Amino acid sequence: MNILANDGISPSGAAALTASGHTLHTDFVDANQLEAFIHEHAIDGVLVRSATKIRQPLIDACPNLKFIGRGGVGMDNIDVEYARGKGLTVFNTPAASSQSVAELVMGHLFSCARFLADSNRQMPGRGAEEFKTLKKAYGKGTELRGKTLGIVGFGRIGRSLASYALGCGMNVIAHDPFVDHGQVELTVGGQTLTVDCPLHSLEDLLTNADMVSIHVPAQADGSAVIGEAQLKAMKANAILVNAARGGSVNEDALMAALDAGEIAGAGLDVFVGEPAPRADLLAHPKVALTPHIGAATGEAQDRIGLELAAQIEALA
Repeated sequence: MNILANDGISPSGAAALTASGHTLHTDFVDANQLEAFIHEHAIDGVLVRSATKIRQPLIDACPNLKFIGRGGVGMDNIDVEYARGKGLTVFNTPAASSQSVAELVMGHLFSCARFLADSNRQMPGRGAEEFKTLKKAYGKGTELRGKTLGIVGFGRIGRSLASYALGCGMNVIAHDPFVDHGQVELTVGGQTLTVDCPLHSLEDLLTNADMVSIHVPAQADGSAVIGEAQLKAMKANAILVNAARGGSVNEDALMAALDAGEIAGAGLDVFVGEPAPRADLLAHPKVALTPHIGAATGEAQDRIGLELAAQIEALA
């Protein structure tokens, strides 16, 4: 088959596909040129990550497409049901990046708890002359151990995050209306333990958590899961992390809550305006920032590439 990996694919995934006799195209094709490229190269399937969008007009214009694969979890950049209604196979790799995303969230939690992001901004310009001033400014951090982490969305990524948090000595509570238990397996010293993370309503979780991490897909109606009312329900010293989708948190409400001292800080890996997020949010001193790199580890990309290759082979 002729396959276009428009947002790239790991070397291991590419090797697996070419070893199976497939022709793989990996040069990025702009949206306005995708239709022509698919026809010119008789493309059978398109692999995307988060950058490329596969919408109804392209699907209609390319009736010979057989499949669309998403390297990652969320598929809001693909008109999934429409594509399936047209007979295309649509698949993703939901488990491949869970660990990488969970580790990034832990990094944001540590960063926010110890002011690492803002102090790193300030030290190059002010550290040599204002060392004591900065030391005093950032000298009121907090430990993660003993704190309560509330996880909104308790699927693969949420449970992976829970295992890390439990290993750091945190208490973990969760909210997810689509799961019936909060059990998490934690491997310590070669032994596997099962820990129960209590399930709460969203309101109770926000009220009781010291730190909150969001792990939900984009909402069908485009609404935010965390808006003004939810932010007001959180503790004044709480930290919010979003490594799910930019629209999961209302950015205007978040900025207002940070400015008013209604929450202490936020860690963001995803943004409403990607790939051009708002400048005032990026400049906020209480926000730790990464450019949508939750799954951007070599290990995760290898797993994603190999899983995509395996699913394509299953179609043959």
